[in-house]
Amino acid sequence: MTELERRLASPTPVAAFDARRAAEVLARRAAKAGLLDVAYGTLDSPLGTLVVAVTPRGLVRIAYPGEGEDRVLDELSLGVSPRVLRAPERTDAARRELDAYFGGTRQDFDLPIDWSLVRGFTLGVLQATARVPFGAVATYGEMAASAGSPRAARAAGNALHINPIPIVVPCHRIVPASGGIGKYGGGEERKAFLLGLEGVLPGLVGTQRHPVP
Repeated sequence: MTELERRLASPTPVAAFDARRAAEVLARRAAKAGLLDVAYGTLDSPLGTLVVAVTPRGLVRIAYPGEGEDRVLDELSLGVSPRVLRAPERTDAARRELDAYFGGTRQDFDLPIDWSLVRGFTLGVLQATARVPFGAVATYGEMAASAGSPRAARAAGNALHINPIPIVVPCHRIVPASGGIGKYGGGEERKAFLLGLEGVLPGLVGTQRHPVP
């Protein structure tokens, strides 16, 4: 067998394709070219792996496990921009603050919010909700009143159910006037966990009520 035949017969090593690195390179190039409108990454949390998405305007989406990453990306593509890429380094600020919150070292988030996915009455309810502080609760009726429709408690509940930025926009702090924790888009167990993390359980002595803005 000649040298050429031996080389042809030997398996040729093929460099492994690193999909994650390729995606990072693509994201950097897209950002440099001004073609990256929505960057996303993931965060392991006590509530499961969260999808965290940001735009140049701010935090636009936090998604719980079960929402489906592909469905969330489709939502961002349709509601914000089709130029959505995985670029976790651009979500670092949000992920650090979320880590600190879950670790008990942060009570307030210092993150700009991009409200692109909500509008109208829902936007008003969520902006009012964003003002409810750590360690306090408010009612659905109070949030409806803050959004200009004091009789629309049920509609306020629906708006909170579709909150695209849970945790940071703390819809878990909104509870029924009749008592209990109420429903939650991420599941009642997660709502109870978050209220427990903040030392707030509706009905307990010492629960701080948030005044209507």
